[in-house]
Amino acid sequence: MTPLVVAAVLLAAVTHAAWNAMAHTIRDQLLSFTLISGGGALIGGVAALFVPLPASGAWPYLVASAVLHVAYMVLLMRSFTLGDFGQMYPIARGTAPLAVTLLAAVFVDEIPSGRQLTGVAVACAGLTGLALWGIRGSGGSGRGPNWAALLAAGATGLAIAAYTVVDGVGARASGTPLGYIAWLMILEGSPLPAYAMWTRRGALLAQLRPHAVRGLCGAALSVPAYGLVLWAQTKAPLAPVAALRESSIIVGAAIGAVFFKERFGGPRMAAAGLMVVGIGLMLTTS
Repeated sequence: MTPLVVAAVLLAAVTHAAWNAMAHTIRDQLLSFTLISGGGALIGGVAALFVPLPASGAWPYLVASAVLHVAYMVLLMRSFTLGDFGQMYPIARGTAPLAVTLLAAVFVDEIPSGRQLTGVAVACAGLTGLALWGIRGSGGSGRGPNWAALLAAGATGLAIAAYTVVDGVGARASGTPLGYIAWLMILEGSPLPAYAMWTRRGALLAQLRPHAVRGLCGAALSVPAYGLVLWAQTKAPLAPVAALRESSIIVGAAIGAVFFKERFGGPRMAAAGLMVVGIGLMLTTS
């Protein structure tokens, strides 16, 4: 984890929280992710003209990752529809580095140190606190625990972990992180716009027009948000990169409180703090 890698991942964390927030501001989540994924596919298509083609060994990973990314976007749409951004985003993102640590150990032979395992445990405690805070909060409103929202956010985190490991291996096999991200944007960015065109038919363009600027800005942020992570994964172990990327939890929590006026009380602050401490421990090497 050189200073350049750390800086790249931190920049990716900020841009990732920003595009997720933009996606959340568009109430119709299918329109939101149609703009973001479709815009990403267009950017990838242009970039593919100027960057090397990934090596043949990377294509199975590209296809698998595209499937996982579509599943991730569907789950993220569901979680944003059901719950607060300030709660759903930390749970989804906080779940990911915990699962990446396990998957990287099993499939990539990147074994964490004792301190990193302690970090996993601490981050799990914070994640549990965030979930319990949400259950108590929704129960207090008389609506009961929002189990569907919590389940969608947790499943989103697992999807993130799966594509993180697949892309970590695929980007290394590709010989060109730029070529890999360009083709990944093309492959993952096409299904949702195609589905929206099929379901909304002639009404789609009129529905997209009011949200076009925000959605396409989100697309422009989403490409470097993940491209920087892919590059970092070719330079450093997967689990620390995934852990550092989730410093976006802090940015997401701040966005939720400032822009969406979501309550960020003491319990949620303590739980988020535990997650950040755990992620910090996962970044250590001894």
